[in-house]
Amino acid sequence: MKKFKFKFLTSAVLLLIFFLSSYGNSSSTIKLDSVKSDKGRYIRGIHLSAWVSGSEKHRKLALELFDTTELNAAVINIKEYEGQVYIKGVKEVDLNKAYVAAIPDLEKYISLLKEKGIYTIARIVVFRDNTISRKIPSLSVKNPDGTIWTDRKGAAWLDPYNKETWDYNLKIAERAIDIGFDEIQFDYIRFPSDGNTKNCRYSKPHSATEASKALVGFLKDAKRRINPKGAKISIDVFGLTTTATDDMGIGQKIVEMTEQVDYVSPMVYPSHYAKWTYGITDPNKEPYKVVYNSIEGAIKRIHPEKLRPWLQDFSLGYKYGPNEVKEQIQACYDNNIGNWLLWNPRCVYTREALKDKNEQNTFQTSNSPTNEMLKTSNKQQSPQDK
Repeated sequence: MKKFKFKFLTSAVLLLIFFLSSYGNSSSTIKLDSVKSDKGRYIRGIHLSAWVSGSEKHRKLALELFDTTELNAAVINIKEYEGQVYIKGVKEVDLNKAYVAAIPDLEKYISLLKEKGIYTIARIVVFRDNTISRKIPSLSVKNPDGTIWTDRKGAAWLDPYNKETWDYNLKIAERAIDIGFDEIQFDYIRFPSDGNTKNCRYSKPHSATEASKALVGFLKDAKRRINPKGAKISIDVFGLTTTATDDMGIGQKIVEMTEQVDYVSPMVYPSHYAKWTYGITDPNKEPYKVVYNSIEGAIKRIHPEKLRPWLQDFSLGYKYGPNEVKEQIQACYDNNIGNWLLWNPRCVYTREALKDKNEQNTFQTSNSPTNEMLKTSNKQQSPQDK
C-alpha cells in the first residue's frame, strides 16, 4: 500500500508540474538538456541523392534550405541499391567498374558543407547490390540450382553471411571517412524480402537466429573499423522493427543491432504501414498517430539518444503537404525526441514544414497530452499503478 501511495503521489505531482509549466502557453519548449547528438545539437537532416549532390542547381537549393531553416545535416548517397558507387579510390570498386562520376568534386562539396556547419552522413546500401553480385557471383545470394537469385525487380543481392561482402562495403565506408564524412549510414542492412525468398540459398545454413547474428556481426566489424577513424555509425531499419519482437523475416532486430551503432533510423513512413496497424484504419492518413506509436515503441526498447527516425516528405497514395510533415515531426517531439531525417526520393522538401535556423536547438511539445498520448499512457500502466 505504501508503494502504491508513493507512486500515486509522485504521478500527481509530476502531472501538476506539467500543467502549471504549460499554462498560458501554446507549447512547452525543450532545450538542449534533452536527447541530442553531434556536440550538443539536434540533428535534422535531408536525403540527397548523388545526382542531386553533383548538380550546381540542386546544390544551391539545398544550401538555401541549410542557410535559412533548422536543417543541419545532409545524408548523401555514396552507394545505391543497383550497386553504383559514387566515390573514387576503392580498388575493388574501380576494378569492377562500379564507380559512377555523379559527384566528381565530392571532397570539395563536403568541405563546403562542413564550413557551413552541416553534419555530413554517407549513405551506403549494403546487401542489395546488382553490380558486384553479378560481377563476382561467388558473393551473391543463389537459387537452389546455383544461379544468381533476383528479387521482384530483377536485382541481385550480396550474401549477408559472406564476410567478403562485409569487407567490400566497409572499404567504401572507410574511404568515405577519409574524404571527410562525419558518419556512415548503412541502408539495406538486411536479408531479401521481395520475391521468392524461399529459393534463397546462402553460404551457410539460414535461419532467423543466424540471420540476426550475421547482421550484428557485420555491425561489430563496422564498429571496430569505423569508430577509431573518428566517424559515427548509423543504420536504417524497417519502421515496424520498433515494435516487432521477431526479425521480420529479414534479420533485423532493432535492440541487438542498435547496441553496435551510434544511431538508428527506423523508416516510419506512414504510407508503408498496412491498414489497422496500431489499430489505425488508414495509417497513411494518420501521420501523427503512426509516428507517435512507432517512436513510443522504440524508446521502450532502445536508448532515446540513439533514435533518429526517417520521416516521410513525399506522397504515396495520399497527398502529403506541410501539415502532414509537421505532424510527424511533432510526434517525435511529443516523445521527447529532437532528432529526425526527412526522406523524399526526388530530394524536394517542404519548406513550409520547417522552422527557422535559430530554432534548430530547441523543440516544442504539445501543450497538453493528446488523445493519442493519453491512450498509450494508459497502456503502459501496470495493474498495481491503476
